[in-house]
Amino acid sequence: QVQLVESGGGLVQPGGSLRLSCAASGFTFSLYPMTWLRQAPGKGLEWVSDINSGGGITRYADSVKGRFTISRDNAKGTLYLQMNSLKPEDTAVYYCGQTGGVKGQGTQVTVSS
Repeated sequence: QVQLVESGGGLVQPGGSLRLSCAASGFTFSLYPMTWLRQAPGKGLEWVSDINSGGGITRYADSVKGRFTISRDNAKGTLYLQMNSLKPEDTAVYYCGQTGGVKGQGTQVTVSS
């Protein structure tokens, strides 16, 4: 079955960086566009970024544009989110998912001094 496992979250100071990974299995990863979503405490699910199946087309929410970079390694079946210049408002559980489809269990990112 489809499985998506996020990792790389943690506690980081404002201005710091983290790299999230999402290991995919149970489907042909290279054929699927993929998405990062997040959910901040007490708020709904927010779209962060997505990438097409080949990796050449990416989109970002205005709130993260210029700070986050989505990428993928189809040979490894892995999706990434490089997050730089992190702000306290980036604190959330981050989920990877097939665009419009299954998502993982999430990884917590906390930005705090």
